[in-house]
Amino acid sequence: MVTGATGNVGRPLVEMLAAAGEQVTAVSRRPAWGLPAGVAHRQGDLADVAGLKALFEGAEAVYLLVAGLGDELSPREIVAAAVAAGVRRIVLQSSQLVGTRTGSVSHEILRAFETAVRGSGLEWTVLRPGGFASNAFLWAERVRAARTVAAPFADVALPVVDPLDIAGVAARALREPGHAGRTYVLTGPAAVSPREQVRDLAGVVGAPVAFVALSAAEARAELVRFLPEEAVEGMLSVMGDPSAEEQSVSPDVERVLGRAASPFSAWAERNAPAFV
Repeated sequence: MVTGATGNVGRPLVEMLAAAGEQVTAVSRRPAWGLPAGVAHRQGDLADVAGLKALFEGAEAVYLLVAGLGDELSPREIVAAAVAAGVRRIVLQSSQLVGTRTGSVSHEILRAFETAVRGSGLEWTVLRPGGFASNAFLWAERVRAARTVAAPFADVALPVVDPLDIAGVAARALREPGHAGRTYVLTGPAAVSPREQVRDLAGVVGAPVAFVALSAAEARAELVRFLPEEAVEGMLSVMGDPSAEEQSVSPDVERVLGRAASPFSAWAERNAPAFV
């Protein structure tokens, strides 16, 4: 079972599992279209405590993904429902910031999920991805309309991770032995700055894309239009003042997949139609 099955990680994960011949149930809050043949869909919400046991019914392994800040969720009840339904393995998508920013209010819910999963008695694996390459989709409309990107912290580099690599690690952890009790930090193969990301986008668009530097205050005003304020504060803190650990490349993607993590340029090339 894959929760958050229509997102940047969930959808490719469902496709990978189905291609491997697994019996897959995709769970999302809204109706889902375009799922692979043979994949079942359940429309459900992890916040619906009364419906949790039925939601997990029949699943042996679960990919647990929490959308947004997850403030409305009860980690203990969700994990307990999975146990009661007979689930044997949980792979939790958490965040690198749970380990690097232990006082972060925006990641309290993920810390609680990690605690609940580790104490469940089930086989568990925790994935802690860093920043997503797919956050660049926030720039797509402006790139299409005006061939510009406006962003703060132009030259602060972070090793953003391709969601496809997160899905690949998740598929291995769900299907293979040897991952129980492991916590994997998932990053890209090199730190790249916003300015460098824009150069990669210009390359796949085939036209110059101008970079407009924003102040932190200007960026905050833009981001709070579509993200929770607490999430914005956490995001800007990492983007503007990352720790050495947050700027470091983790070897875990390569260890699990047996190949190097995908660079931002590969993500940009694969998603070029969104920016043209």
